[in-house]
Amino acid sequence: MGPRSSSVKSRTYDGTRRQERASAAFRRTLDVAERLFLETGYTATTVAAISKAAGVSAATIYKTYGGKAGLAREVCQRALRGGGVIPAQIRSDALRDSATAGEVAEGWGRLATEVAPRVAPLMLVLRQAGVADAEAEALYEEFDAQRLQRMTDNARFLQRAGFLRDGVTVTVARDVLWFTTASEVYELLVMRRGWSRARFGQFVTDTIGTITR
Repeated sequence: MGPRSSSVKSRTYDGTRRQERASAAFRRTLDVAERLFLETGYTATTVAAISKAAGVSAATIYKTYGGKAGLAREVCQRALRGGGVIPAQIRSDALRDSATAGEVAEGWGRLATEVAPRVAPLMLVLRQAGVADAEAEALYEEFDAQRLQRMTDNARFLQRAGFLRDGVTVTVARDVLWFTTASEVYELLVMRRGWSRARFGQFVTDTIGTITR
């Protein structure tokens, strides 16, 4: 009984170690890919360069992500999840239980200060590369379409909750929300004009306040 139990524990330990190594390699690959995308651009970054810097095989990257585009998609999705334990989208949805439109706007402003610094630089890299790279263009359009749908859902929530000002339609509310979450807005105000993240978050909150009660 003793040797058999020891064998089971050994296999469990080995399995746990393999999972830990795989998770570490996964995170390391995403970290390296993000750094290289931001430093050298999407087009100039190769799977070979990522695999060498991350210490994983190119075959593993292709098997896990399907290639550079799939890896870039995962990097961007990670950025959109924000820095908290709970993904930013879930925390955003939880704000729908708020009692007032002001609480919702403040919550969305806080999330903007967390998510925009992570995702905006990546979206800008894809937008720039998309001028000559169809793969990058498709990725940028994919995320932009998702963001538009997300803002449409948020605008419909504001209408259902009675939080929209008189005369403000779902379409107008959607477009305002879409504007405040655009990477280009973060680029102009924070990256180019030097606004602090806190000031940017307040701008998002105040802008949403123009369409809510």
